[in-house]
Amino acid sequence: MSQFPSHLVPAIETAFQQVFNTTEVTDISLLAGGLSASSVYKIVVQDRPYVLKLDTGLPANRATNLALAAAAGIAPSLHYQDTTTGISISDLIAGKPIRTVFTPEILTGKLANTIKAIHAVPCHNGGDDLLTAIDGMVNSFRQTGMLSGPVFDECFRHYEIIRNKYPWQDTDKVFSHNDLNPNNILCDGERIWIIDWDTAFLNDRYVDLANAANFFVHSEEQEKLLLDVYFNYTTDDYKKARFYIMRQLCRIIYAMLMFRLAAQGKTADHKHNQDMEGISLKEFGALMGAGKLSLASYEGQLMYGKALLNKAVHQMRSSRFTASLAQLG
Repeated sequence: MSQFPSHLVPAIETAFQQVFNTTEVTDISLLAGGLSASSVYKIVVQDRPYVLKLDTGLPANRATNLALAAAAGIAPSLHYQDTTTGISISDLIAGKPIRTVFTPEILTGKLANTIKAIHAVPCHNGGDDLLTAIDGMVNSFRQTGMLSGPVFDECFRHYEIIRNKYPWQDTDKVFSHNDLNPNNILCDGERIWIIDWDTAFLNDRYVDLANAANFFVHSEEQEKLLLDVYFNYTTDDYKKARFYIMRQLCRIIYAMLMFRLAAQGKTADHKHNQDMEGISLKEFGALMGAGKLSLASYEGQLMYGKALLNKAVHQMRSSRFTASLAQLG
């Protein structure tokens, strides 16, 4: 038990005793996570693997997210949860590379149906106002002065236009995961499971659609399929416009998060490389795939942030971006 915070050991032992009727654990290893700051462990008890999560400090209104998702069959089965201590125990999914299990078209359809299932979960847990959250990230980044130049100026000019056009006050909010990146989308060889629900709350439905698309949708045909399946084949120009604009907003959000992580790894007076030329998601993906770059490193975080911002700016220069803004009114 020495791997766990000492003040939580008694509560963890209580959980083990209740679930497994023993406190004997044969293996404990720390797992990486998504946007959440929770500590996540793989544990093996009685020759079976589980996930032990320590969500200490999680707001009370989000502590029930995991139970809601598990009850809906979207998250792995939940065996124990104590919202006071933040301890939960769930099944561990022996994940297989999702792109090798499903063809791009089948995967797109399954993602659409999974997102639809998430959004159908009854929930009243409010969260951060989306516009306020994005404004906060952008303003904090600009105040650091870590990176600047024409690409950033252009990006933030486009963002100001979006701020004035996007329907932020739309009351059609749904239970949203808000961090549908590949680390949180697992496949057991047959179906998709979603993990890491710490940042889930009622939000704009297009956030989940856009995040999933930014990682898995790479053609107009796949985009059409994603939206058609999700909206039960009632996709129209307005929905496509909301979706396209949100894809760029989500790229900006993730870029700001990456820059913040990169800055945390350096001193305040560190001189960051200002070059933005030619840094693409394709190049970043190739370096990641070859094992030459890691998102756990300063270099990986900085490059990924730059690649995301370059992609967003490229898309916001397009005629589709202009047409999408016009659709929003």
